[in-house]
Amino acid sequence: MLFFMVCTAQESYKRKLKLMGSRFDITVVANTTTEADTYIDIAVAEITRIENLISSWNVNSQTSNINKNAGIKPVKVAKELFNLIERAIQISKLTDGAFDISYASMDRIWKFDHSMTKMPSEEIIKASVAKVGFQNIVLDKINSTVFLKLKGMKIGFGAIGKGYAADKAKALLISKGIKSGIMNASGDMNTWGKQPDGSEWKIAITNPMNKNKVFALFPINNGAVVTSGNYEKYVNFNGKRYSHIIDPRTGYPSTGIISVTVFAPKAELADALATSVFVMGKEAGLDRINQLPNIECIIIDDKGTITKSQNIEIDKL
Repeated sequence: MLFFMVCTAQESYKRKLKLMGSRFDITVVANTTTEADTYIDIAVAEITRIENLISSWNVNSQTSNINKNAGIKPVKVAKELFNLIERAIQISKLTDGAFDISYASMDRIWKFDHSMTKMPSEEIIKASVAKVGFQNIVLDKINSTVFLKLKGMKIGFGAIGKGYAADKAKALLISKGIKSGIMNASGDMNTWGKQPDGSEWKIAITNPMNKNKVFALFPINNGAVVTSGNYEKYVNFNGKRYSHIIDPRTGYPSTGIISVTVFAPKAELADALATSVFVMGKEAGLDRINQLPNIECIIIDDKGTITKSQNIEIDKL
């Protein structure tokens, strides 16, 4: 869980909204309230546009049309959506399938509302992911079409959509001349520029062992930081904690990690990698992050041990 510390200078303006089914906090540095409102409205319109494009809940969206035609025919989509799906598949390959937008095909057999009393059987778990697999997403770049090979297969952008929307809204505001601000998409943080007093934006990371405490503070300059955690949604069976973040390859919830924070140039990538590291586990996840340029991470395991990637310094509070 993330929050940010914003200078209370007069030139910093913030609005809280509900977008894409989540809380968004949009902060811009502007000369007047009127100017800030104008630019925040522009950001909101852009986020709403993206939601209408990628939402699988909107029956009229291009994503829903792809899902409706799974196993039937390819669907022509906007280049923007095609490119997003193409990047998602690249991340799937990079993470050996730990990240997979076809996770939406998964049967919802796990409940994290404390209503589960026993684990599903091995057969049920295996069957739950029978239609999951990024390898079955067929892209035709020339015709800009997307085809899901299996009947009943679905794609969804729950693990990447908010980050992408934050990136797009940020880029649009920069193109309009807004030199500084923060996009906070339910903890997917994306900053640019500096605070009105010239200092850098500072991101505080919550201690997952105690949600009321912050364990580290980081200055962020024109980058993104995303934290995924299982300290709120999980189940316990036989003394083992199972997270709500499920491995799309196996159908089993991830274990051993309670928090992953990823720093990246863009929120879309940070979003996807934070989920991936959870699924891959501490050793494999850290090894993969250390191979990527301009990407860093902090992992906290279920024993409270903090592990970080090679080039990050933690300034503990």
